[in-house]
Amino acid sequence: MKWKINDVNVKTDARSDGMFPLITNCKEMTHGEILEKYKYQPKIEKRHEQLKTVYGVAPIFLKNITRIEALLFIYFVAHLVQSLIEREIRINMKKSGMESIPIYPEKRQCASPTTDRVLSLFDDMKCQHLTNDGTLVKTFNPKLNDIQITILDLLNMPHLTYSQYY
Repeated sequence: MKWKINDVNVKTDARSDGMFPLITNCKEMTHGEILEKYKYQPKIEKRHEQLKTVYGVAPIFLKNITRIEALLFIYFVAHLVQSLIEREIRINMKKSGMESIPIYPEKRQCASPTTDRVLSLFDDMKCQHLTNDGTLVKTFNPKLNDIQITILDLLNMPHLTYSQYY
């Protein structure tokens, strides 16, 4: 059995490479507006993807409609908090004239910090208590590094919130 490339099909496929249809039932929007709405979609889908990957949300079986609604509300609040953290940092970066901040490993720069990356900078925060027979002798408060201080400043949060425990 012999085979050969069908040149006509290859040329036809090459002409439509990279094209995709946008189908909608919305008659009030222009083609340009439909395309704009479509281009915004990955930002929304990225948030949903982060729920599964970053935050480890897994499918669960709920029979009660109020529990389903409550869980969806919690997802919504998680999205909202995540968005607000990123928005606050990015707005204050612009106000401060910062194009990027060194939050990646090896102090590599990041122009659009994500909530996951920002919160991971505080993973190693620990407060140590030295006790003797159940009596507190001394508390060793964590020390903030320069990037943690920068992040707290961009979020308008007092440094003592993370560096001093009572």
